[in-house]
Amino acid sequence: MGNYPQDGPPEDAAWQAPNALPSPPAGPDPNRNSSPGGNAGPANQPYGHPSPPADQWGQPPQWPGYGLPQSGQNWQNGQNGMYLAPPKPGVIPLRPLGLGEMLDGAFQACRRNPLATFGSAILFQAIVTVVTVLMTSGLFAALDQLDPETASTEELGGLFATLASFTSVITVVSAAGLLILQGVLVIPVARAVLNQRTGFSRMWKLAGRRILPLILLGLLLAVLTAVVLGVFVLISVGLAVALEAISLWIIIPLFFGVVALGIWLGIKLVVAPAVLMLEGTGPFASLKRSWVLTRRNWWRTFGIVVLTSIIVTIIASVISAPLAFLLPLLFSFGDSPLAMGSDFSSSLPLLLVTQGITAFFTAIGYAFQAGVTALLYIDLRIRREGFDVVLMKEHEQAGNAPGDALPGASAHFGHGSSGGPGKEGS
Repeated sequence: MGNYPQDGPPEDAAWQAPNALPSPPAGPDPNRNSSPGGNAGPANQPYGHPSPPADQWGQPPQWPGYGLPQSGQNWQNGQNGMYLAPPKPGVIPLRPLGLGEMLDGAFQACRRNPLATFGSAILFQAIVTVVTVLMTSGLFAALDQLDPETASTEELGGLFATLASFTSVITVVSAAGLLILQGVLVIPVARAVLNQRTGFSRMWKLAGRRILPLILLGLLLAVLTAVVLGVFVLISVGLAVALEAISLWIIIPLFFGVVALGIWLGIKLVVAPAVLMLEGTGPFASLKRSWVLTRRNWWRTFGIVVLTSIIVTIIASVISAPLAFLLPLLFSFGDSPLAMGSDFSSSLPLLLVTQGITAFFTAIGYAFQAGVTALLYIDLRIRREGFDVVLMKEHEQAGNAPGDALPGASAHFGHGSSGGPGKEGS
């Protein structure tokens, strides 16, 4: 038709739809032979092996049963069936964690934020060490002024009162410092999950508004512990009065039962400080939230906490044991209280240095332990609530988020939302 190309197929060729396979040529197929029974098969093809399908415009033949799995069969399969690793924007991959990943992630988070993690831990441990040395100095000063041969009952009572106050103050200061340290170190570790660095001042700025609720949480835990111990003491005294010597057969198993109850409750409430710091809940709500998160994960949480405690204890013991062995060799203490007081005054500088070295490595262990607890909280939320999806979304939107944002601030699971993934019964 003039100078235009041909509008249709040639008359001597059969028209075929686009993307259709080419029609086989007319006449006998050189690759096929006839059998006496009329069956046809490919030439030189063993019996029972099907022929591959015809090539489609240069594509290699596809044999049935071979090839990569189709996309969507597994969450780890990406496009074209290839393995797609979970994203790892920070110190851990955004998926349920293994024990080794928790330990490595905690160390990496502390290493990336040394001032916020190790610095804060060393600061708190230094405060505890100074208080311990000062209280010990006061105790030995009281011994220095006491003559056991002429001491009155009031003086001995005052000495025992000083010893009791010394023990109480050290215990309270150590427990409060460890609780606050465990709470505030959740912030740099959680931010390291999204590859966000946290300095010393920024960490305390973010944690400043949650210090008072954290202290109230510590007081609540202390009251709970005192109630359990008080009930045990009252029951033991009552049994001792009523049954006398036979009561030991009841009191001793009861003691081990109280210890087991304390361990069980401690594991159930172990992530309460992390909940309080990252989710902004109150003390009671944090305890309830920790109770829910550790449900059906008690033994796994118990194993991780115990293993981490063993690691921290070994780190502290490896350093403190040689120092404790060398101190008596360098200084000999007398038998009388007066000699003990004077010997302590002369050995005070060495004791301060020894306690400082021990406190330094103990602080490193505490920082590592707090980091593992923070990652344990994140892992529990990933397993129960799909928290990895929230973290992935926040990582993708990190450019629009404020620099002081905490991970998980864009979504709150388990806080009364109807139908959410965290909506579970108690």
